[in-house]
Amino acid sequence: MKKKAVALFLVSVLSLGIAACASGGGSGTSSSSDASEAKVLKLAESFAYPSLDAHKDYYGWYTSIYGLTETLFRVDDNLNIVPWLADGYTVSDDSKTWTITLQEKAAFSNGTPLTADMVVRNFERLSENNERFAYMGDFTFAAAEDHTLTITTPDVYPTLLSDLTAPETGIMDLDATEDFDNAPVCTGPFVVKSFEPEGTVDMVKNASYWDGEVNLDEVIFYYMQDDESKLNAMQSGEIDGYTSVTAAAKQIFSADPSRYTLTEIPATRLQFYSLNENRLDDNVRRAINLSVDCEAIAAYLGGTVSAAVGPFTAAAPYGKVTKPAPDAADARAAMEAAGYVLNSDGFYEKDGQVLTLNICYYKARSLDTIALLMQEQLQKAGIDAKLTPEEDPDGTYIATGDYDIALYCMIADKAGDPYYCIDALFRSNSRWAVGGFKDDECEALINRLQYETDPDERAALANQIVQIVIDDNAFGFVGLFNKTTVTAPGLTGIAEHCPFDFYGVNADTTFAG
Repeated sequence: MKKKAVALFLVSVLSLGIAACASGGGSGTSSSSDASEAKVLKLAESFAYPSLDAHKDYYGWYTSIYGLTETLFRVDDNLNIVPWLADGYTVSDDSKTWTITLQEKAAFSNGTPLTADMVVRNFERLSENNERFAYMGDFTFAAAEDHTLTITTPDVYPTLLSDLTAPETGIMDLDATEDFDNAPVCTGPFVVKSFEPEGTVDMVKNASYWDGEVNLDEVIFYYMQDDESKLNAMQSGEIDGYTSVTAAAKQIFSADPSRYTLTEIPATRLQFYSLNENRLDDNVRRAINLSVDCEAIAAYLGGTVSAAVGPFTAAAPYGKVTKPAPDAADARAAMEAAGYVLNSDGFYEKDGQVLTLNICYYKARSLDTIALLMQEQLQKAGIDAKLTPEEDPDGTYIATGDYDIALYCMIADKAGDPYYCIDALFRSNSRWAVGGFKDDECEALINRLQYETDPDERAALANQIVQIVIDDNAFGFVGLFNKTTVTAPGLTGIAEHCPFDFYGVNADTTFAG
């Protein structure tokens, strides 16, 4: 990606660039007969990639945001998996073969109909080009008819639909595309007008969009990594919206509701910590969790996060868990039950030794701030703590288990299903097992969740698993980052109500500005 200086420079040239783009907005593909009447939307994005090839790396996240690519299924604003390019599906009695029917009207922007054979070839290409999807190479894909394909998995694989919502599974016309990096032919409501690798992306209306009329003529995405650049551009009117608004910018926008609309929803990126059971007994871990006030941390972070109970939003069917509220008296009782007494300095000690916890963290996703706040809260409760920053958590404390409290941040819910997070954190053979958590009942429930196909039962199993983890005080779940979007008046439909980061403009995106 370009350096911050490039992002700052962009602000100074935006006015000229936007004027130039608007004057030719929608040329060649837009139905607008008068360029001066073209409906042009200008957005800022914090990341930009060198390619538009949806099957490589994480590039599909942004081809999806740009309205270029679409997947067979998608996750809606309520965390439900719904058909998109697909029309529906059935599963065989042994739960290993999925038969998927496609929308018969689905087509690429060049008018070529979407076929099952093309989808199959896309998935085969994805498995070969993206190591995170290499497992698909073990699946058997077959085009049964023009609009029907089958996917057979070696074992029962209940999360297949979730996988097929991943933006990397976006479908491209492999035959018609001459330049996958710069101008792939896809099915979405917008097509590429110009693409600057790691820079500005200019999209125009797909006049042949298979799913109805596209409201906007043109959408321009400017790469601005720097938060101040986005704030300044929004205030000057050079852009019409962006996501990932900081706490400081949120205050500014909130003060002027006539000019700005703020939409804030809990998203899926989780801040959490592991408590090392190899070093800390049950009562000490309980005292720690009773002393950490997640609501206070969320308030200090200015509303950029929502206090978490478990790893998933409470709005999800698999997010129905509970945890005790902070309680100083109960925390004190737990420490005393563990044999600790307060010394003259106000810290707990046992046998003349002060308990000093080692909080390990890395300086990203506000974890440095959380570490400081947790240290203050614990010390106020009489539990001393020191801070150990690391640049590479995966290569240091997570790998070695050399911590009392290990802070981390991850996307807990990738696509409307709990298994990814549960498998990553709570398995007895996961990399987090260095923290000592092991529960036979929990392991058995995870094994059931891996193969359970009924959505309601999956949610019930997930809730049981997470509740066991909470009751064991193996982890502490601090916050879920809020997705905060600012828009100009009259702008709706840029996925501002969706908790996932990989959706953006669509055919229904409306802008009256």
